Amino acid sequence: MPTGLAISDLIARRVTRRTALAAVLLVLCGLTLALGYANKARCAGAPFTADGRSTVFDVTKDSDVCYSDIQFLWLGRDINEHVFPYVHGGITDDGTLVGGAVEYPVLSGALMWLGALGADNDAEFLRHSALLLAPFALLTAWMLARLAGPAALLWAAGPPLVLYAFHNWELPVVCTAVAAVYVVATWTRYSLRTRGVVAAVLLGLGFCLKLYPGIFVLPLLAYVLTGGVERDREDTGLDVRGALLTAGAAIGTVIAVNLPFALAGYEGWRASITFQQLRQADITTNSIWYWGLRPLFGPDTQSEAVFQQVVSIASPTLVLTAFALAMWLGWKRYLATKVFPWVGVSGAMLCGFLLFHKVHSPQYTLWLVPFLVLLEVPWAAIAAYFVADAALGIGVFRYFYALGSGLPWENMEKVVQFGVWGRAVLLVALFFLFLRARPRGFRPVPPPVPRFAPGALISVG
Repeated sequence: MPTGLAISDLIARRVTRRTALAAVLLVLCGLTLALGYANKARCAGAPFTADGRSTVFDVTKDSDVCYSDIQFLWLGRDINEHVFPYVHGGITDDGTLVGGAVEYPVLSGALMWLGALGADNDAEFLRHSALLLAPFALLTAWMLARLAGPAALLWAAGPPLVLYAFHNWELPVVCTAVAAVYVVATWTRYSLRTRGVVAAVLLGLGFCLKLYPGIFVLPLLAYVLTGGVERDREDTGLDVRGALLTAGAAIGTVIAVNLPFALAGYEGWRASITFQQLRQADITTNSIWYWGLRPLFGPDTQSEAVFQQVVSIASPTLVLTAFALAMWLGWKRYLATKVFPWVGVSGAMLCGFLLFHKVHSPQYTLWLVPFLVLLEVPWAAIAAYFVADAALGIGVFRYFYALGSGLPWENMEKVVQFGVWGRAVLLVALFFLFLRARPRGFRPVPPPVPRFAPGALISVG
């Protein structure tokens, strides 16, 4: 049986290896980010129009697959006018955002404004935004490497980061979600209550960036409520106070961040919510609703209206049903193992959201990748998902180009459908795989030293 000193040496060596691996992955992630920026920058550069739009953007954004929402939204949201978002904005009856309102939660809007500072055209806006966003990707790579070891390569050097790192403002929100897991899993010198509160604050900040981390608060509450992995298996008590503190931290964070914007310009703040409520499941949303349900309705305007009404009811209903199913299955696993699988349940809830939400933008893959890193799911499933994602993430722009230019589009439509349905099938599979998966490389707390083992009284640092 190993002594306490031997265990200490083993832990130290393991920490050193993880630190070295994290350093290597940071370098690889930096190179991947540079490649991702170079890919998007093909659409940006002189000559510019009077309002700072690269003339090449409208010519090549679809044909060369270098489109990004960052560059596109230089115009149309008063970003080029350097208007601070939300405060003076609003939304018209036909759903057009005006006066500095943007369609994203307030922290993403603030990042958009910061990225535009000092920029006079969309190329500079893209470059400034990339410099602003890149540190979040690097921090995410570092945390994933510390948590999951070599599997973090899926994030640091995977195709999704090349395709989507600078497609939209996803990197900060992914960072907050991963940071929440990192805090709960590694800050073991602090109580679970404390870690739960800090993680809830991070998820609240994520909600103020892109909403989706807010759904992870519920499984985090269950984890804190049931005592995590530290609780003795014979202890059946529930930490209600800890769960309430965690919930309060998440809610308080969301209120504290949003309240100043709502008070300064309620109409502009509310416009972002109204915009998403009005958004329809159309050809740009890449959802199963458009490609699966829409063909069942007629081509006329009335049929389109009925289709959108059905989606507006069915989509949130099925999303909430998926959330409830994930929590129920997670609770059953808790009853069997005495540990609530909060990371796995969070991943399953995300799969349900991605599958049934009326909008599934290509860059949402970045939300899913950390769960593929953190949880032991089959490598074949991961490879298959990346293939389906690339088919959609690349094929949809070539499809739009073919439609707009009058070229044959039938083959590209098949590629898009392969991506949509391949991804949908894999999201169903991952929903259940996540719920039963073990952590890929990390353990939430170090293995305890046997109480009466020789050398157990020697400090392990």
